[in-house]
Amino acid sequence: MTSPQPAETRTHGRSTQTATLAEIAREAGVSAPTVSKVLNGRADVAPGTRSRVEQLLRTHGYRRRRAEASRSPLIDLVFHELESAWAMEVIRGVENVARDAGLSVVLSESAGRLTPGRTWADQVAARRPHGVILVLSGLDESGRALLTSRSIPFVVMDPAGDPGTDVPSIGATNWQGGLAATRHLIELGHTRIGAISGPSRMMCSRARVDGYRAALETAGLPVDPELIVSGDFHHDAGYRQGLALLRRENRPTAVFAGNDLQALGLYEAARELGLRIPEDLSVVGFDDLPVARWVGPPLTTVRQPLTEMAEAAARLVLDLGKGEDSSTATRVELATSLVVRSSTAAPAAR
Repeated sequence: MTSPQPAETRTHGRSTQTATLAEIAREAGVSAPTVSKVLNGRADVAPGTRSRVEQLLRTHGYRRRRAEASRSPLIDLVFHELESAWAMEVIRGVENVARDAGLSVVLSESAGRLTPGRTWADQVAARRPHGVILVLSGLDESGRALLTSRSIPFVVMDPAGDPGTDVPSIGATNWQGGLAATRHLIELGHTRIGAISGPSRMMCSRARVDGYRAALETAGLPVDPELIVSGDFHHDAGYRQGLALLRRENRPTAVFAGNDLQALGLYEAARELGLRIPEDLSVVGFDDLPVARWVGPPLTTVRQPLTEMAEAAARLVLDLGKGEDSSTATRVELATSLVVRSSTAAPAAR
């Protein structure tokens, strides 16, 4: 009688342990087809049974053999929010690579959550895509285990938090971008510079503000906490927090808006208060979305190579799916650069 083939292999130091689907099924007290249903994201499994099987898959470090993991011609692209021109630049980059590889792109949104839910994970298991790209998002331990056990590679683009040393990620030099934006304003002669940050839970937002702080400190200028306000990377936050900054008795003469959408909100706040850009207020954004060139006056901003980042993430996830060892994490940061347009100038004499 032929012995069953190992379903996976995991190594701890020099020892190697193997588990078969039959062994996992026996330990879970279910049939092998039930374990297979769980692996394939089938809905016709009781929640308690599914949870028990998933726990055993994690315990055994199960990873489906790639030969068994027939894939659909898809890349799953997951956003925490899907409602801006920023997302369109990312979609364009992933589509460029997917099209050349003969694949389609499936879009998902986690409704503002930084980790997609269990329903999404089950859907991905059922779709069996070539790979998953998570944008400004991530996976919890159970989500990572689920994808790993199905041999579905994943890459995090612009991670919201520290993705961990074993998670491939593509990002940008956010700290350097915040430094360059603020240094540009300082070189123009501004000494009272405000900042509208993004969400504090996002690593990119914190890095940009840290770069802003570093530029001020390096120039010997004080970092005034009252001039740093918190936004959410949306237009309304730029407008609302812009009004708060600009209504101060000793208002800033320049503002680093954190991203382009907040900069556009700040434009609206300045107009409402009768302030001219750049004569009365200099503004710097971040991202260099297409609208930055069209708005009046054209926006000085930090270019984040979104399309190139998305292309790099798509190429990486496809490379991982071809058999490269995903445990050797690839962490890449693409360079940002300052694009000077007409929204910044020397401060007016007071």
